[in-house]
Amino acid sequence: MNKPHYLDPLLRPASIAVVGASEREGSVGRRTVENLLTGKYEGRLYTVNPGYSTVLGVPCFARLEDLPETVEHVVLTVGDARIEAALDETIEHGATAATMMSSLFLEDDEEPLLRDRIEQKIKASGLIVCGANGMGFYNLADGVWVCGFDTRDNHVRGGNVTLISHSGSGMSGILDCEERIDFNLAVSTGQELSVSMDQYLDFALEQPETRAVGLFMETARKPKGMIEAFIKAQHKGIPVVVLKVGRTDLAARLAVSHSGAIAGRDDAYQALFDRYGVQRVHDMDELATTLIMFAQPHPVGEGALVSIHDSGGERQLLIDLAEQTNTPLANVSQATSARLEALLDPGLPPVNPLDAWGAGGPDADTVMQECMAALMSDPAAALGAVIHDRAPNSRLYPEYFDYMRSGHRASGKPVFLVSNRQGSGSDPAAVEMMREGLPVLDGLRSFLTGVRCLLGWRDHRARPSEDIKQADPDVAGKWRLRLAGGATLDEHDSLQLLADFGLPVNPVRRISGRAELLEAAAEFGYPLVLKTAQPGILHKTDCNGVILGIGDSDQLLAAYTDLAERLGAQALVSPMLRDPGVEMVLGLVHDDQFGPLVMMGFGGINVETLHDVAYALPPFGRATARRLLDSLQLRPLLDGQRDRPALDVDAFCEAAERFSVMAAGLAGSLDEVDINPVIVLPDGCTAVDALVVARKASPSDTPG
Repeated sequence: MNKPHYLDPLLRPASIAVVGASEREGSVGRRTVENLLTGKYEGRLYTVNPGYSTVLGVPCFARLEDLPETVEHVVLTVGDARIEAALDETIEHGATAATMMSSLFLEDDEEPLLRDRIEQKIKASGLIVCGANGMGFYNLADGVWVCGFDTRDNHVRGGNVTLISHSGSGMSGILDCEERIDFNLAVSTGQELSVSMDQYLDFALEQPETRAVGLFMETARKPKGMIEAFIKAQHKGIPVVVLKVGRTDLAARLAVSHSGAIAGRDDAYQALFDRYGVQRVHDMDELATTLIMFAQPHPVGEGALVSIHDSGGERQLLIDLAEQTNTPLANVSQATSARLEALLDPGLPPVNPLDAWGAGGPDADTVMQECMAALMSDPAAALGAVIHDRAPNSRLYPEYFDYMRSGHRASGKPVFLVSNRQGSGSDPAAVEMMREGLPVLDGLRSFLTGVRCLLGWRDHRARPSEDIKQADPDVAGKWRLRLAGGATLDEHDSLQLLADFGLPVNPVRRISGRAELLEAAAEFGYPLVLKTAQPGILHKTDCNGVILGIGDSDQLLAAYTDLAERLGAQALVSPMLRDPGVEMVLGLVHDDQFGPLVMMGFGGINVETLHDVAYALPPFGRATARRLLDSLQLRPLLDGQRDRPALDVDAFCEAAERFSVMAAGLAGSLDEVDINPVIVLPDGCTAVDALVVARKASPSDTPG
């Protein structure tokens, strides 16, 4: 028995009326009724059109007010010219929910435009609406097919995958032609005038049959709701796979800091997905393949991918693509290698990935089965694949299924049959094997993306929860007041802010003349760094405003004289770090949807060129900082090069943690923060330059 949900009147109503129903071939009004009949809708069904007494055998009435009851759900299949009047009737009728598929555009419209008028009426009435400008939905679990377009005729009840799409084609492009996925729900959300993607996701997560959810996402119209839904998916152990489109800039403004110049809106989404274990794909092939893989019933083991091949060249192709897609391949044990060596023809190396097809012969298929069983039984195998191309006419050799079954019987782990490409034919055995729990897939790259997602979800679930710290309320309150004016802090005050939140910063003194300059030198000792602090200069290196390695008072006075003549008397003096270390960066930008976004990675003057950074939503712990740091391309630089010692990665991760706590504690007060560079040393790390830009909006700003 399904739990009651606030979207029940929309997605599984007790009664439906189709307004604009028609017998005309190809019309949305006819197709909607056909779909409800094909889906075997079990509720009370009516049609509304003054021109008919019945539509496809369903009783038809002239107006909604003529119906024998007040229906829960009204499907509006009329065009844009009639949609507003039809909506008025629906509201007056007292329906709880409606679906509208029209685009809400009139050529000679007047302000307020039709879409705005419709939205205002929906909000004022409290009507629950799917659309507009969408394709409706298929609640396949309950037989409620509310869609005005055709689909395949072999959908089955009892599916375990939900697909929610901002794009109508994003829904139909998979639902209508992918028989290897049994859906319980598919929704084209359209303009989301009433119900948004996060609410459909919440509904899907409450359905006991849901095993995986796919999202074709353009944007999160209700960020708070999306976060809450992702948290619910985490708690219920239901993986969410997202295809996010539209990688636009973070804001239509010139960013002040390096952090703002680098970060894009897509980085905020990536941080969101990483935080909540949402698995990301990049096209519809990957989305469909990954959903097939998550829908199969067998749990992924520890370790990584094992695969068996009948081609050395295609084995090499897999290895190349696995490296490109960052998909881990298992290193099998010596015991497994010995077992394989005893089975293989001479000259075939007993390794994973395994080319096991030698000279052939009458026992070749038995050898393949036993090799697959050996691979899958290895403790390092999390899941396996039989990677063999299809037979002529895109058929599937039955022997391949025997290899899969042998591997699965030996281990209980997931096994997939993968061809490099399907070709233009098909084989119904692919669907039969999917129902047996051993999916047949096409395309190595899409498959490897699915492997990465399965392992990523497994690893996310296995991570221990972090002890997330919170900012000292007195320190946060002090700096909220200081930032309330929306000013840009100079380097001295920026470093003081960081120090107050526990970050390691290089000592600094602000000076405006020679006497103060020499006092600072006496306090710090040599060597020193001299920097301009003239107001309005944000990036000092761009104007030769930083002088390094000053070794004595004569050099110091000469450097200051030059700086003062070129840029002005205001300057900063700091000790010069004796070890150059490695330059890292910590940054923050404010995202209008999700609030503060932390950036960490490799910095210095080339930070915008390197762009070797990762993003996270604050606050987070040092374990998250370490995981993100380990994902960067330049990460080996911190392990020591040649005769140089390894650097203090733990210190940088602790600094990143404290920075994230600060970011969360001052959410709404900060627009951009740049700590570049943070010098990572063999013992500790130090922030030597910083820029803080206050947010002019209210400090109470939070993601909406």
